[in-house]
Amino acid sequence: MPYEPPTHTVERSLRATTGAKIVAGVDEVGRGAWAGPVTVCAAVTGLRRPPPGLTDSKLISPKRRAELAEELEKWVTSHALGHASPEEIDELGMTAALRLAAVRALDALPVRPDAVILDGKHDYLGRPWQVRTVIKGDQSCVAVAAASVIAKVKRDAMMAELEAEYEQCAVFGFGDNAGYPSPVHKAALREWGPTPYHRLSWSYLDALPQWRHLKKVRISAEAAALESGGQLGFDF
Repeated sequence: MPYEPPTHTVERSLRATTGAKIVAGVDEVGRGAWAGPVTVCAAVTGLRRPPPGLTDSKLISPKRRAELAEELEKWVTSHALGHASPEEIDELGMTAALRLAAVRALDALPVRPDAVILDGKHDYLGRPWQVRTVIKGDQSCVAVAAASVIAKVKRDAMMAELEAEYEQCAVFGFGDNAGYPSPVHKAALREWGPTPYHRLSWSYLDALPQWRHLKKVRISAEAAALESGGQLGFDF
């Protein structure tokens, strides 16, 4: 199914209405995973025509996505990644962990952006950043789509490396599922329990009586409530 290519419409609007000269597109990957970090990419693209086929990373085949990410890393003006670890997610909750990862990515850019286009409807970044949220921005905005592809490919590679380098991770199939719930992942959790790379405050542990004692209780009930909609799929 063909998709409309992303444009610079939102970036042009920000430049015209706010005077922003440098605009970064920001997208995350790993929000709904049970293991691994949440990863955010910030990408600055200017107003140049992007490589063909650019769209939301989830709509691109893994092979083409990897090829496109390599093209994008050379094409973008600049980009940077930020991560929040499973421990930070457990301690802070997902909303605050997303902000932490996004700030790390933005701070790692060689030049601080004047404005940020953030994928989705919720501004988890906030002040002092000047943010424009765009629903499905990873499909409609060039910079956000570029960030989406780079973030997805980089995080998938990180999870595959965990599977390859650590024997305790091999049974979970991280190279295929990137830490998201899958039949292989669920079966391994039942048999072996979570690893240090799993998020231990999440509700999937409620369905695993033999491992429930490992669950971490977050200090802030409010923070836990904010992400209660993002932990689906724990029906073992």
